[in-house]
Amino acid sequence: MPLLGFGTWQIKGEKATVASAAALEAGYRHLDTAMVYGNEAEVGRALAESGLDRDEVFVTTKCPPNRAGNELDTLKQSLERLGTDHVDLWLVHWPGSADLGAMWTAFVEAQQQGLARDIGVSNFSAAQIDEVERATGVKPAVNQIEWSPLLYRSDIEAAHRDRGVVLEGYSALRGGTLTHPAIGEVAERLGRTPAQVIIRWHVEHGTVVIPKSEDPERIRSNVDVGGFTLSADDVATLDALGKG
Repeated sequence: MPLLGFGTWQIKGEKATVASAAALEAGYRHLDTAMVYGNEAEVGRALAESGLDRDEVFVTTKCPPNRAGNELDTLKQSLERLGTDHVDLWLVHWPGSADLGAMWTAFVEAQQQGLARDIGVSNFSAAQIDEVERATGVKPAVNQIEWSPLLYRSDIEAAHRDRGVVLEGYSALRGGTLTHPAIGEVAERLGRTPAQVIIRWHVEHGTVVIPKSEDPERIRSNVDVGGFTLSADDVATLDALGKG
């Protein structure tokens, strides 16, 4: 699973195809979508038209909890829209009021059928991760949650690490991160954009990050984080912006 992916939340219609195509052209090899985003077909079209082999691109989609009881049909519909016979990662989009154990059992079945190479969750607490593992004996590979330097908590990071669950962050460039003075200072000193610093901070932590943009220039800029690193002091400065 590439640490850097392209998020597509709130990108609709043809814009989703154009943005996803720009991301793939810029070098992203990880696309994140969801049934409720209403753009799986458009993301799938960008993938199909990219000329890349299917195995070169890591594709994630998600199932909302109100589809409990119809999980496999939901995934098959997603696959049809995406134009692929499998996804690399399928997530329970949020806990909701579903029977999580029963829903996770269906996810395990989807993995066993080869419809999803890996399965995970999103917006789950550590206790809910433990709940689904107890129900099935199968641990989620990933938990996708809102995450940024301003939301950093060492205990949440440790809870995922201790369980062997990959922490994947979304909305990294929202919530005031791009205009925060401390992040801006690091960016200015390094000759980078605040977005690049935030994305690199995730990479330094080994956290998956899926920035979103519709602007081709920003898409190219956001993926260009391989040519610099953050010092331990810089990482500590950004960590301190969170809640401990």
